[in-house]
Amino acid sequence: MNKIFDTAKKAGLDGFMLALLAMIFLAWLWPYPGMKESPVPLSDISTFAVSIIFFFYGLRLSPKKLKAGLVNWKLHVMVHLSTFILFPVLALAFRSFFKTDESQTLWLAIFFLTALPSTVSSSVVMVSIAKGNIPAAIFNASISSLIGVLVTPLWMGLVMDTGPQHFNLLSVVGKLSLQVLIPVFAGIFLNKRWGGFAEKNKKYIRYFDQSSILLIVYTSFCESFGEHLFTSLGLKEIVFLGIGMLTLFFGIYFLLTFISNLLHFNREDRVTAVFCGSKKSLVQGAVMSKVLFPGPQAGLMLLPIMIYHALQLIAASIIAQRMAREAGEEAGQIVH
Repeated sequence: MNKIFDTAKKAGLDGFMLALLAMIFLAWLWPYPGMKESPVPLSDISTFAVSIIFFFYGLRLSPKKLKAGLVNWKLHVMVHLSTFILFPVLALAFRSFFKTDESQTLWLAIFFLTALPSTVSSSVVMVSIAKGNIPAAIFNASISSLIGVLVTPLWMGLVMDTGPQHFNLLSVVGKLSLQVLIPVFAGIFLNKRWGGFAEKNKKYIRYFDQSSILLIVYTSFCESFGEHLFTSLGLKEIVFLGIGMLTLFFGIYFLLTFISNLLHFNREDRVTAVFCGSKKSLVQGAVMSKVLFPGPQAGLMLLPIMIYHALQLIAASIIAQRMAREAGEEAGQIVH
């Protein structure tokens, strides 16, 4: 059990998750500093911090790592089809079960989760522990973040244009490009010069990343609590949401396992497919929620991804440990 918790800690499920809960509680207790009326522009500060996050991400992403992952195109196609097609289609299939206006808002938040790109750090950590194809994991997780800048707004535009809200796709993609794409490519361009510095100080960069996400979560929930958007959500609804998120993760996981076997993937590629194809990024969710939902809805939109993020790390940690043990047993049998 300690190994599972250690694995989850490496992937981000540690004091950071407790800090996220603390930020939500603080936003409920004292929402004024994070609202538009506040004299301190916390929302603008968090937007600027996001660009720095993605600049450092690009700085640590060497072109060599990307080239090393370009080998297995079937694996790449499968991961991205799962991330950007399979997840949203499943959410669309269950839309009719959300009949009231309040439940439709919750469904939109769930759909937003399903349209997000895959997470980078925890995917690579889990693939590494389970002894999968690490170069392919780095490639897929990195490319997923870039694809999401265009595909996630496209999906959200399709469902939000059917409602009373007007959705300006070009404006959204433009803002995300400024906040995400340009900093990432600037970091990649400067990788040769400063990449070593970023790699050496990755621990401190991670602290900065997490602090920025905490600030985004706080400001998002301040607006939501200030506008009383959570009055319709009780403990029962949150528990059912958690069960739904766990069901979604395992449904995708087992489906990807089945498809990987059909495609005759080797063990390393199967590991990479199930972990990269079943993850969703809290970082991207926090960033995109501020752009896609600039009003008080942002906090509510983040609720499913925060729950999914925590549960996916716990479940994936257990699975990765089991896969590592199986890989060790297989290696022992080959030696004997």
